[in-house]
Amino acid sequence: MLLRLVRNACLAAVLLAHSFAAAALKLDAPIPVGPQVKVGKLANGLTYYIQKNALPERRLELRLVVKAGSILEDDDQQGLAHFVEHMAFNGSTNFRKHELVDYLQSIGVKFGADLNAYTSFDETVYILPIPLDRPDNLKRAFLVLEDWAHGLNFDDAAIEKERAIVLEELRLGKGAADRIGKQVWPKIYNGSRYAERLPIGKEEVLRSFTPDALRRYYRDWYRPDLMAVVAVGDVDPKTVEALVKAHFSKLSNPRPARPRVHATIPRREETEAIVVTDKEAGGNSILVRYPVQPVREPDTVRGYREQLVEGLFSNMLGARLQELSQLPEPPFLGGGSALGKLTPFYKSFNAGATIGPGGAPKAIEALVRENERVRRHGFGQAELDRARKNMLRSYERLYNEREKTSSGAYVAEYLRHFLQQEPIPGIAAEYRYATEMLPGVTLDELNSFARRTIPTNSGKLVIYTGIGRGDTPVPEGDALLAALAAAERAEVAPHAEKTLATQLLAAPPTGGSIVSESEDKALGLTTLTFSNGVKAILKPTDFRNDQVVMSAARFGGQSLYGDADILHARYANAIVASMGLKDYSPLDLSKVLAGKAAAVTMGVAAYSDVLGASSGATDIETMLQLLWLRFDAVRRDEDLFKSFVGKQVEAARNRLAQPGARFSDTVTAALYGDHPRAPRPLRPEQFGQLDLDRSIAIYRERFSSAKDLTFVLVGSFDAARIKPLLATYLGSLPTPDIATAWRDVGLRPAKGVVKRAVHSGSEPKSTISLTFTGEAPFSQLEQMRLQALVEVLNIRIVEVLRERLSLIYGGSAGASLSPIPYGHYSLSVTLPTGPEHVDKVLGATFAEVERLKREGPSAADLEKVKLNWIQNHRKALRENGYWLGRIQSALLDGTDPATILTHEDSVNALAAGDVRDAARRYLNTENYVQVVLYPEKTAEPVRQAAAKEAGAVLAH
Repeated sequence: MLLRLVRNACLAAVLLAHSFAAAALKLDAPIPVGPQVKVGKLANGLTYYIQKNALPERRLELRLVVKAGSILEDDDQQGLAHFVEHMAFNGSTNFRKHELVDYLQSIGVKFGADLNAYTSFDETVYILPIPLDRPDNLKRAFLVLEDWAHGLNFDDAAIEKERAIVLEELRLGKGAADRIGKQVWPKIYNGSRYAERLPIGKEEVLRSFTPDALRRYYRDWYRPDLMAVVAVGDVDPKTVEALVKAHFSKLSNPRPARPRVHATIPRREETEAIVVTDKEAGGNSILVRYPVQPVREPDTVRGYREQLVEGLFSNMLGARLQELSQLPEPPFLGGGSALGKLTPFYKSFNAGATIGPGGAPKAIEALVRENERVRRHGFGQAELDRARKNMLRSYERLYNEREKTSSGAYVAEYLRHFLQQEPIPGIAAEYRYATEMLPGVTLDELNSFARRTIPTNSGKLVIYTGIGRGDTPVPEGDALLAALAAAERAEVAPHAEKTLATQLLAAPPTGGSIVSESEDKALGLTTLTFSNGVKAILKPTDFRNDQVVMSAARFGGQSLYGDADILHARYANAIVASMGLKDYSPLDLSKVLAGKAAAVTMGVAAYSDVLGASSGATDIETMLQLLWLRFDAVRRDEDLFKSFVGKQVEAARNRLAQPGARFSDTVTAALYGDHPRAPRPLRPEQFGQLDLDRSIAIYRERFSSAKDLTFVLVGSFDAARIKPLLATYLGSLPTPDIATAWRDVGLRPAKGVVKRAVHSGSEPKSTISLTFTGEAPFSQLEQMRLQALVEVLNIRIVEVLRERLSLIYGGSAGASLSPIPYGHYSLSVTLPTGPEHVDKVLGATFAEVERLKREGPSAADLEKVKLNWIQNHRKALRENGYWLGRIQSALLDGTDPATILTHEDSVNALAAGDVRDAARRYLNTENYVQVVLYPEKTAEPVRQAAAKEAGAVLAH
């Protein structure tokens, strides 16, 4: 149901007139399944969903959905629902071990990025996107689905190898969040089975389970009456339906079949507080969870209307709390209150916040007080009008894009229909529901909903989790409950609504004129030059019906400022953006923009000034007005600056508590030493050096002029109609003379082999970071060769380190090649593993590096990379963002944008020798930085102490 996509939207637009020939809506009418999808059921109980959808072209999104997850595991199976998912890629009736992944990669399906799966409490979902450019792909894809459904091998040797990989995945999840979670989950789930059946399972079970326990889970729960096949894409539905029947009609349910029961969560009757601290936690937070209640998805039009009301309520309450977070000394860094799902079958009203220096009691008081203000006094008409405009514009955009929606979005809806009974009437029906029913929602009705929804005199669970460091006092449970009770009793005044303008500009600026115009017919581009020297490149497209994207960039940025100014330059845009625009704070600005879909961002990057913007097709002028004001109307607000700095300080403190912070800081230090331009996060005390006026001055220096900017616009617009708007807003931008060339600031990586070891964290976890750097001439062709090397290296990481040696769960390589400020590259490899495996992982990795330098990639691996690239390129050619990025990059790098048309030729021309030469050039084993994270040297005592220290403090 598309309401889910818009319930919390803050998009903007006005209510548009509409008409429907259909009769008036009947509130008690059932919500039908929309005509866009064929829903069927086989005699054995298997459900299927089939929809023809042309975006992306020549591609089919397939899912096998099993309505079974970790909640159904027996005691000796804890973690095996997820383990079965792993085994789906380890051999089956039609695909031997590794053959499945190898085959799918050979047709362009990338493991992890495209091919994937997940296991949750109540379901397991297999994800299979299939390119349709080869006739046999569709039929073999259904062989894969059938094997997943009932043809897995569960070979004993394969299970033992996968056991090590799953244990590495479990290791990866260890840390403060896991330790805290194990204490709070039993409380959150109120003693239900959900707290005992986390999908990753128990380590002792994963180490000791028998293969028969795994097979038993598969036999009991992988059965057609608990399965669905979802197929959405550019294919004939009749062909797909025939394949569903051919491959799945023969499946049978076990006799006797175990009953598929859903775990219940009992209602909380008593109020309780729990305090859990961990020295490695990522911050301090508070949660007030009110009693859970069963979820009932709407099955009538009336039920849909109730969910519309709930969406309005959530947006309006969220805006109230956002306002509190912008105070000079906010009660919390960020907070929210809303109805939320605890599981697909239970929901509750919750209030939560990330806590700053004010502490937990202050955050609780603010949250509860604002909830009470709404419950007692309700919302105002202006708040309802804004929320309604935003929601209607969101529905309008979804409706406008109904023929341009990706298959993946539809797939997600059908999964929810099968798993949660969420209605799927289709966007045409949902748009009608929204446009006909939202205008009739009254303020009295909305406030009545608020009074019913915000609980009073009910059992509550109050949870504090935090770092427990000396500068942030840890509250006692009694103090939390006292703050809660005091806030519920306190007198609260009605919310005061500030009167704001209804438009950004009272009148348009005095526009410029278009002085020249040229066309590039091959690329479909029109280039305009305005009287102020600013340029615009226009590419109208039909890829989307309600989307326009825009960008601009020029050289300069932080490089033009001395080391003493680097902090002010680095944070100039964030500081200016945090204070709003013109006469409006950020929250005021969102109110003025109610009903509009438009946004603009600016940035002072390392060597460039960058701008990005987007809008709906009817909101282009609003986007241009925002852009114009970003050049002209910087707002100075001491209070919001103070709030911004406070939040940054708290985030920096929280970061330093985590083991990964010391690791990443060591990587940066090993690469760049103490160079002031090194890309390292600030420490808490450094934020005190930020000066508001200097940051504003730097922003104004860079964005008081549009000199040498070329704006690129791509999307759903008519070029002839948009020209006058561009002349008015872009043609009137100021263009005084400023520097628009980058400066080399002397930042260079270390030379030679540098090795560092970091001891941080109480869990037995390690991470290996390898970074190869050096000088290299930049070209698009060389960039492609470097990326091909990275893709091949990623294939080998999976095949060797994971599948063959079972040393890691996941790892990856990435690289960049840049001409600024000199031709240089960086290739990094990150490999999480266990401390006991570090030497083996390093040995295996460098062995692969040497093999690639000696032999290059196999023909099969290179073909996998090339085919995936070509398919992704063909898909991307129908995406506005892809064209925007390619044109903008060409402008900044000085390359030819027309290479977008010959990309496939360049990919096809790529040879194994090119990748081998790239490996020799970029994997220089005489010039790299190696940093390894190990646990603290006293890891075991520290871990035990942390577990003891993290004991819960309870109060009733």
